[in-house]
Amino acid sequence: MEIRADLHIHTVLSPCGDLEMSPENILHFARQKGLKLIGITDHNSTRQASIIREYGKEKGIYVLTGTEINSKEEIHALAFFETDEQLQTFQQYLDVHLPNIPNNPEKFGYQVVTDREENIIYEEPRLLISALNQSIEAIEKEVHRLKGIFIPAHIDKPCYSLLSQLGFIPPDLHFEALELSAHTTISRFLSEHPELKSAPFIQSSDAHYPEDIGKIHTQLQVEDLSFESIRQAIQNLSS
Repeated sequence: MEIRADLHIHTVLSPCGDLEMSPENILHFARQKGLKLIGITDHNSTRQASIIREYGKEKGIYVLTGTEINSKEEIHALAFFETDEQLQTFQQYLDVHLPNIPNNPEKFGYQVVTDREENIIYEEPRLLISALNQSIEAIEKEVHRLKGIFIPAHIDKPCYSLLSQLGFIPPDLHFEALELSAHTTISRFLSEHPELKSAPFIQSSDAHYPEDIGKIHTQLQVEDLSFESIRQAIQNLSS
């Protein structure tokens, strides 16, 4: 079956995420946009993702639980995990490697986890947009050690992307797909980077506000709504 997916959505936990990005609002706007699959990708934290996944089951939306990681090179990448155990193990990895820089909510924004009734159940004291002390290669290896999905984020952007920071895709970096932002098209991007024509690409909203959810999406052909079927569908994408 063919489904509409937006795999890059921030919540109230990301300091740059609007306080309206609650579980209820995210799922409401996802349904309005006809999305069957969304990815929850807060900066350097997975703590809000599983709450939205469980609520999404009631709303008929499959939620990939993950994070948007910032490597020591200031490269952003998406990572998704199937089980709570894998998610918690990766959260421990993030906690170990995130520098102890306190968040200033007045400057950067609040970093809170909410339940489905929008009650605050946790506040992250460390600044989540900081860079981990890990290379992008080390992060990719840890994601795949835990059988996760790894997707370098918005590689067309002039900052926080593989191409902006390194100028190339490392040949030994393994990924399920590459992500493009809403500011280009796959054909336009490939006209500038024909060397990547064999790579699978997704496009995502990188939504920080409810109205941006699904503003761009990826059509996936999946056998069923399971983690491995979604992984296979992403890898099968062709440009």
